[in-house]
Amino acid sequence: MTDEKLSAPYCPPSCCDMRGYLSFSIMWMLRKRDMYGQEVAEELKRMRGTKPNSGTLYPALKELEKQGMVETKKEGRKKIYKLTESGQAGSMEACEYFCAMYGDIFREFNEIKEAQSASVS
Repeated sequence: MTDEKLSAPYCPPSCCDMRGYLSFSIMWMLRKRDMYGQEVAEELKRMRGTKPNSGTLYPALKELEKQGMVETKKEGRKKIYKLTESGQAGSMEACEYFCAMYGDIFREFNEIKEAQSASVS
């Protein structure tokens, strides 16, 4: 996704509800580097255009920690979140599932966008 903001008439908040994909998104981001909770929130905002509130984000991080997917380390008053080995494996498994489930939709969407771009040119 680019940094362009989604237009409200075309993408109402309910159609892009992130609750179902929040844990997956967090795990995928933590594959790249360890992050503070605020960094996770900012990255989600960059990716999605909206920032999750702390009442959504921190329970998800806590649940991932409880499941052994994420571990935390205190740095002063902050916690830094790191993906565990189980989290690494789980994120790959989740991505395979996600791609199998939605890959066709993404391919078709890109074909439609390319066709629309070609007809405008």
